[in-house]
Amino acid sequence: MKLKSSIILFVFAISLMILPSCSKVKNLVGKGEKSKTTGWAYNEPENGGFEYHSGFQQETGPGLKFIQGGTFTMGRTQQDVMYDWNNVPRRVTVPSFYIDETEVRNVDYLEYLHWIKRVFVSYPEVYRKALPDTLVWRDELAYNEPYVNNYLRHPAYGEYPVVGVNWEQAVDFCEWRTDRVNERILIDKGILNNDPTQRDENNFNTEAYLAGQYEGAVNKNLTDLNPDNEERSVRWSDGMLLPKYRLPSEAEWEYAAAALIGNSQDERITDRKIFPWNGHWVRNDQKKVRGQMMANFARGRGDYMGTAGALNDAGDITVPVNSFWPNDFGLYCMAGNVSEWVADVYRPMSPEDISEFNPYRGNVFKTAVRDEEGNIAEKDSLGRIRYRNQKDEELVGRENYKTADNRNYRDGDVESSIVSDYTWNNPEHQAAGSSRMYVQGRGQNGSDFSSMITDDSRVYKGGSWKDRAYWMSPGSRRFLNQKEARDDIGFRCAMTHVGHPANKKTK
Repeated sequence: MKLKSSIILFVFAISLMILPSCSKVKNLVGKGEKSKTTGWAYNEPENGGFEYHSGFQQETGPGLKFIQGGTFTMGRTQQDVMYDWNNVPRRVTVPSFYIDETEVRNVDYLEYLHWIKRVFVSYPEVYRKALPDTLVWRDELAYNEPYVNNYLRHPAYGEYPVVGVNWEQAVDFCEWRTDRVNERILIDKGILNNDPTQRDENNFNTEAYLAGQYEGAVNKNLTDLNPDNEERSVRWSDGMLLPKYRLPSEAEWEYAAAALIGNSQDERITDRKIFPWNGHWVRNDQKKVRGQMMANFARGRGDYMGTAGALNDAGDITVPVNSFWPNDFGLYCMAGNVSEWVADVYRPMSPEDISEFNPYRGNVFKTAVRDEEGNIAEKDSLGRIRYRNQKDEELVGRENYKTADNRNYRDGDVESSIVSDYTWNNPEHQAAGSSRMYVQGRGQNGSDFSSMITDDSRVYKGGSWKDRAYWMSPGSRRFLNQKEARDDIGFRCAMTHVGHPANKKTK
């Protein structure tokens, strides 16, 4: 009798545990939910099969950390000893986003190179274009040849940050990573088969798949609730695929590096940091590790790692990407090790020009190439959707933007030129386009004087293994042409967060 009662109680307890989980599955499937506008039920074939699933929450992509957005004072946190006046403090708001926990490693980039060499067999130039410039290690008066030969490919440096990658190569890596992550998601869901034999234009591309132009190893499609169709591929509205991996904006990177979440209480920021850690010093003040360096940087002239037996940062050049202590967002090496590319086009006065919400300079608005019937044109030879810049005549009547290329908007474009005769009506100037920005006048030979700052100048942030402590402030900023690379610049990827900024279901 006692045993029978115990069994009944056990079954009852199990049933109580199962009931909540069943309700969650029902909510995920969405059956029974009704439109608050029409009263018709969602996700019902007999009602036409309109699909909607409430309570969506974005998954965190591989390698990423969630960064809850907010307002902060972007820009200089210490004396401007360089007198650049290019980081004047400005309060802005950054929406929530994701960013890599660490810098992109050599092994990550080698995985990328291996994939494109294996897949784009008919286009070897793609592989050559992606190769980092290992010659950045060479110095006329230093013996750095071992790094030229070993740093990228030797396993001893596998966990070290990749360098010699220019801005354009970093952007290409982010696009490749997006496709590989989303392909893996669809494979894990059983929608695609793993296909190591994919080649050239038949490789998986997220945008081509969503446009219905991927004909690769499909295992099974989803059941279509529309009674007119039996099945369908995954749509963007399903929320199954992740947004693009991309370079962070300058504001995002600086916000993530400063990590003021650890210095605030009830909207009151108690301390404004100079570095990604508290205090104005560069050594750890915790009792157990007191005196140890907080980052990998050059302490002074000719001192890159200290003396033998007591190396101050244990980094002659770079160090593994998870070295030292993470900041309050859980991010490693947001100061020192390598400087990092961000998405923005450089302008000295960007802090004065950019928007207060989600600031960014560098927008070039594009649209997919379409055929005469309005359908997205066939993908290119690498399996990607083709894009073009929007035309000015397509934007007639718009108030929020007037042209596609806004990299030099209000700062170097025709309207803001200081040369009185520099007009768009001049055929010579029209042909030159934005390459003639920052025109200062004409020389004796008839040529124009121009600034080194162009639409191809990209911002890089943070100090590196060869920089002094001054550059480790998140507010510091420098620039380099997007086609150039160096031995002390790497990058990390970011991703847009969709939905509630606190990364939870909206109440």
